[in-house]
Amino acid sequence: MQLAGKTALITGAARGIGRAFAEAYVNAGARVAVADINIDGARQSAAALGENAIAVAMDVTDQTSIDNAVTTTLAEFGHIDILVNNAALFTAAPIVEIERADYQRAFDINVAGTLFTMQAVARHMIERGKGGKIINMASQAGRRGEPLVAVYCATKAAVISLTQSAGLNLIRHGINVNAISPGVVDGEHWDGVDAFFAKYEDKAPGQKKQEVDAAVPYGRMGTPDDLTGMAVFLASDAANYIVAQTYNVDGGQWMS
Repeated sequence: MQLAGKTALITGAARGIGRAFAEAYVNAGARVAVADINIDGARQSAAALGENAIAVAMDVTDQTSIDNAVTTTLAEFGHIDILVNNAALFTAAPIVEIERADYQRAFDINVAGTLFTMQAVARHMIERGKGGKIINMASQAGRRGEPLVAVYCATKAAVISLTQSAGLNLIRHGINVNAISPGVVDGEHWDGVDAFFAKYEDKAPGQKKQEVDAAVPYGRMGTPDDLTGMAVFLASDAANYIVAQTYNVDGGQWMS
């Protein structure tokens, strides 16, 4: 029960990685606000997790929605000890076909959403005076460029940079900011990812996923459950001396 007595707010938690983190946190003794723009999905996930989880409507591109989600979580649980910035959007296109609206939406969700949710929760943590843990979801895509994934790679590189700067700025308040950098993680979202590559690389549906799976040194793509150990660790007191770091949890795809 590493997180007993703690309260966590997790964005994009109706499904996938966020949903797995919510379950892991509840199992570790925490109470969890399952935040998502898909409120029906959030309610279903929270109901499945039991009395220690609530559903919170949250659109990370809307500051009022961010503030309301924080207020709702505080009204229900009294405090927030842990924030996981998990909400994100994947996009892909050749450089000459990138559309400004697509670029803007990716940065609004992946970068601005991370920054301003982190800001809102950090303000509460500072006012409360008991520190906290903030975990941002980066990606191996933020470690390098990819021919068709320029915008997504840039957003995740920005998340790594934000983690470093926020980590250095907030640790004086006892707030540890760190990040997790997954590799390729299987799940519903991969249907969309695979479709991008089918379109731009002239691949059959499912072919890119098979190729990516075979290329992981561990021998398979990751699952959301593969990431939960790091998520619980970084949220726990065992990580108190870890500041501004981004951890690869990717089956050996990237070494840094």
